[in-house]
Amino acid sequence: MPTTIRDLRPNDPADAESVVRVRRAALPFMISTAPGVAFELACAHPAKRYRLLVAESADGQVIGTAQVGIVYDSPEPGQGFVNAYVDPARRGLGAGSALLRAAEEHLAAEGAKDSYAWVLDEPPHRAFAGRHGYHPSRSAHFLRLDLTTAALPALPRNLPAGVELRTASAFAADPRPLFEADAATSLDEPGDVAVEFDDYEDWLRHTWNNPYLDRSLTSVVLVDGEVAAFTAAHTDGATRYSSAMTGTLRGFRGLGMAKLAKNDSLLRARAAGYTQAFTGNDTGNGPMLAVNTWFGYEVCATETRFTKRLETLR
Repeated sequence: MPTTIRDLRPNDPADAESVVRVRRAALPFMISTAPGVAFELACAHPAKRYRLLVAESADGQVIGTAQVGIVYDSPEPGQGFVNAYVDPARRGLGAGSALLRAAEEHLAAEGAKDSYAWVLDEPPHRAFAGRHGYHPSRSAHFLRLDLTTAALPALPRNLPAGVELRTASAFAADPRPLFEADAATSLDEPGDVAVEFDDYEDWLRHTWNNPYLDRSLTSVVLVDGEVAAFTAAHTDGATRYSSAMTGTLRGFRGLGMAKLAKNDSLLRARAAGYTQAFTGNDTGNGPMLAVNTWFGYEVCATETRFTKRLETLR
């Protein structure tokens, strides 16, 4: 049966719910909600050239979806991305190939030189990427922690002199210190596409005002009033919590600040009723993998980042 590729209907809650259903089936370690899906599209930076595609079967069912756009905050122009997901129960119908073809055509039209895609590190998915001309570049783990049974340590009764724990809610009047910490620590994140951001208004739109961000569970470590470390908490508003970003400023590394922030956030999440915690780590990020292993996180899946040159599509 033919598969139709179209854009998400931005004002159709049922369409967003269909995307959530597919994402959860294909990648259950990722936080996804209908408001979050709608936000992705509505608040994307114009330079991102972002599209949220869906694959619709002949019977009108959404069986696949893809995120596609330009890495607009990279100092190297022409870097594109596509992440495609197909309902496991509807694979083999050509939805993945159709989504990828439409995504690559969009990227090439927008001047992208390269396309980057995350693919589950399993034989069928790797084979699919290889057949479409993609080559592996790096990998990352999804990790999971059962908050109902995790032996989370209590916070220290007395923090070192000058050290304070706050939540992101305390920065509601002026979140700029968190923006500056996020921008600084992101420079050191492992990756195959460099990213630099200095647009505070854009950060407010896509990070601070993101519906997934729970400011009351996002923990910040201050040292003498200065942000030293933080962990950003994303949730589905029900049972699932995810560490979206954990960072420590260079001058404070090696002092256990990231562990303190994560410990505080995880304890808050459990107290708020969340039962499953997820996070992701580049396989080469030994320090953060060690921190997460210390908390009891276990690897539940691995993704490989694939890349393809797009110039031949023009």
